Amino acid sequence: MPLMSTASHRILLVEPPFHRLFRDSYSLERYPLSLGYLAGAILSAGGWDVKTYNADFYPNGDLIRVSHLAGEGYENFRRNLHEPVAPVWRQVRRVLAEVQPDVVAISTKTQTHASARLIARLAKELNPDVIVLVGGPHPTILPEPVLEDCPHFDAAVLGEGEATVVELLRAIQNGGDWGSVAGIAYRRDGNIARTEPRELIEDLDALPFPHASAPQTLIDYEQYPLSAFRFIFALRGCPYNCFFCGSRRIWTRRVRYRSVENVIAELQSLMAMGLKFVHFDDDTFGVTPSNIHRLCDAIAENCPQLRWSCELHVKLVRDDLLAAMRRAGCYMIQVGVESGSNEILRAMRKGFTIEEATAACRRITAHGIWLQTFFMVGFPRETEETLARTVQAMRRIPSNRVVYSIFTPYPGTEAYELCLREGLVDESREASLYYHQNPENCFCMNIPPERFRRLVEGIERTVDRRNVLNRIREIFSLNTLKRIKELGVVGAMRKGWSVLRGR
Repeated sequence: MPLMSTASHRILLVEPPFHRLFRDSYSLERYPLSLGYLAGAILSAGGWDVKTYNADFYPNGDLIRVSHLAGEGYENFRRNLHEPVAPVWRQVRRVLAEVQPDVVAISTKTQTHASARLIARLAKELNPDVIVLVGGPHPTILPEPVLEDCPHFDAAVLGEGEATVVELLRAIQNGGDWGSVAGIAYRRDGNIARTEPRELIEDLDALPFPHASAPQTLIDYEQYPLSAFRFIFALRGCPYNCFFCGSRRIWTRRVRYRSVENVIAELQSLMAMGLKFVHFDDDTFGVTPSNIHRLCDAIAENCPQLRWSCELHVKLVRDDLLAAMRRAGCYMIQVGVESGSNEILRAMRKGFTIEEATAACRRITAHGIWLQTFFMVGFPRETEETLARTVQAMRRIPSNRVVYSIFTPYPGTEAYELCLREGLVDESREASLYYHQNPENCFCMNIPPERFRRLVEGIERTVDRRNVLNRIREIFSLNTLKRIKELGVVGAMRKGWSVLRGR
C-alpha cells in the first residue's frame, strides 16, 4: 500500500477523454456531476486542496456526427487509446505537471476505461509516488479485473463515492489502514482485497450542490459555457429493470429521493448563476405521479421563470402529469423508445409496447413539449424485420431529435452474460470498445456482422440528416435564438454555420 507525507494534500479529480479521441474538437460540454459531488464532499471534510479536470472538454466544440464516430473518427479513437500523442494527451500531461497532485482520482465508465489507464500511467511517470484511485460504473461492477488490468491503479472506489473517498483520503493522510475503509478494492500484500460494502447514502440532502465548488476547483472554468452547469439529480436509483442497463448495479433499484425543498434550493442556486434552462439527469424523472406533482408544484411556485427538461418513462406519460410539467416550465422530454418491435421490447423488459410508446410521444408533442427519442438497434434477437420496424418507428414518431445507439453489452452486466453464453462476445476484447456507436459492434444472433453494418450505415445517415435538418430549423427560429442567448452557449451560432457547411 503506498503511503504519502502529510505535508502536502492535493487531489486531482479527472473525467477521462472519450469524444476528443474521435476528433480533438469534439467535446463533453458539461461539468460531470460525479466530479462536482466528490469535490464538494472533499472540500466539506477539509484538509485537501481539490482540483477537478474534465479532459473531455474542448472550448466551443464541434457538432458531433454519428457518421464520423463510425468512420474516420473510429480509426482516430483506436489509435488514440494506445498512442498518447494526440493534443488531449499533451494537455493531460500539462495539467498533471501543473497541479502536482498527491492523489489522482479518475471517474470512469466502460468506454473511458482505456483512457483512465493511460492517465494513471502518465501520472505515475511524472510522480511514481502519486496515489491513483479509480471509481465510477466500470470499476464498481468489475473491481478486481480493473485493478488486475492496470498496475497503476492503487485502489478502486465502489458505488457511491462521496463518503468513501473522504474516508480513504483521511486514511491516506494519516497513514492509516486502507482495509478499514468500507467500499473499496485495493492492493494488499501482492493481492487484491475488497473491503465490506458501504451502505447507500440515505440523506441525499446532506450532499453539497455539485456546481457550487466549480469556480474554485474546475480547471479552465472560465472557458465553459454556462450551460455546462445545467444538470441536476433529484433522486438516485431506478425502479425499472431494463435488460441492457447497468444502472441498478450502481444505484440499485431502490429509489432515494432528495427533498423537494433541497431540489428547489439547488434550482434557485443555478438560476442565481444565470441559468434559465436546466436538465434533470435522473434515469427517469420523478418515478411516481405523486412525486412528480409535488416537484412540479414547487418549481412552478418557487422558480416560475425556469425552463427544464428530463427523461420520462412511457408509463408516466399521462395528460395530468404532462400538464403539470408544462405549467412548471418543462420544455423538452426524452423518451427511451428503443425499438419498434414488441418482441424486442419484451426481451429488453421495457414494460411497454411500441403502440404505447408512440401514443406517449404524440401526447407529449400535443402538450407543446419538445420530444427527444432514444432508439437502440442490434439486440441479440434482432432480425432484419424487427430492425425495419424500428426504422419505421423512428420515422413515424414526431421527434425533434433522435438519439441512436447500437446495443452494447457492457462487461459485468446481465446483457454481457447472455452474449457470452451465446458466443457473441470475445472476452479478450478491449473494454473501451464497448460503446454504443462502435461500428464493429454486432451482437446479433440472426444478422451477420457485414450485413448488420450495411443496414446500420443507412440508419446512421438517416439519423444524421434528420437531426441536422431539425437543428437548422431550431437555429433559425426566433425562439431558439432567444434560448441560445439565455443558455449562454458559447459558439452556438458557429456550430450552426458548420452544420450548414456540412462540416
